[in-house]
Amino acid sequence: MALFDAYTKKSTLNAAIKQTANARMSEGTKADQLFANAYQGFADVVKGDLIRGEALFNWGFSLLHQAKSKTEEESVKLYLSAITKFSFCLLVSPNHLGAAIDGGVAYMDLARILEVDADDELYDLAGEFFENAERIQRGSAAYNLACIYALRRQKEACIEALDLSKESGSLPSAEEMSNDPDLSKVSKMSWFVGFIEKVKAGPAPKVVDKNAIIYDAEGNIVNKKKKKKQFESEVDGVVYDAEGNVIRTVGTKEPVKAGGDKTKTETEAKAKAKDEEQK
Repeated sequence: MALFDAYTKKSTLNAAIKQTANARMSEGTKADQLFANAYQGFADVVKGDLIRGEALFNWGFSLLHQAKSKTEEESVKLYLSAITKFSFCLLVSPNHLGAAIDGGVAYMDLARILEVDADDELYDLAGEFFENAERIQRGSAAYNLACIYALRRQKEACIEALDLSKESGSLPSAEEMSNDPDLSKVSKMSWFVGFIEKVKAGPAPKVVDKNAIIYDAEGNIVNKKKKKKQFESEVDGVVYDAEGNVIRTVGTKEPVKAGGDKTKTETEAKAKAKDEEQK
């Protein structure tokens, strides 16, 4: 029975997520009805099973996106509902990165709609969500925090957050940052202009040390240089190198000792080879 119940709830959750996706592509009454159906689906999944963090997150996600399409009065209620769902999700699933980031986004959107000052508590609450996201995954909400620091003209903190976002690969494009209203208070400052120029220039060319040893996951050297094969030629069973020195006779891998008389060495080698043939 438990297995059947789990399967039913999974199907309900998937259907609600699909309804949210359809609602985002729809407008007006149709969109509202799809959102309402999705909310009911999320509620059915959560009912009696509070560890369904994914359902709570997607419920909040749906509310967040519906709020973006509404008037100020309607959107405020939806944003608050979304924040409640994200908060609940984090209670039952403390490491849910999506809920941590989107909870902060909801607070930021709410702060813009209400046109509060940068020092308002709404930005503090948004920051708490983003800092939680950073706890879960370093760099994931660094850019969001940079926006709050920029609004509050906290230069050093903003620079540090932007650098972290760039380092972690979560930084938006230079164009997006230049047009971000949350960064408008610093957009003309020399340090920010310089940062944008560096982003536009792209990463510096990587200097490769050809002599550096590269290992694979098992610790084996993968870039070991192969020794150049020595030139050899064979005449009458005697192997010579490129300079005409005798290396060995056919049938043996033992090298001929260096330092002796070249002519004598060759003669001995040929004689030995002849004796071996007669045997």
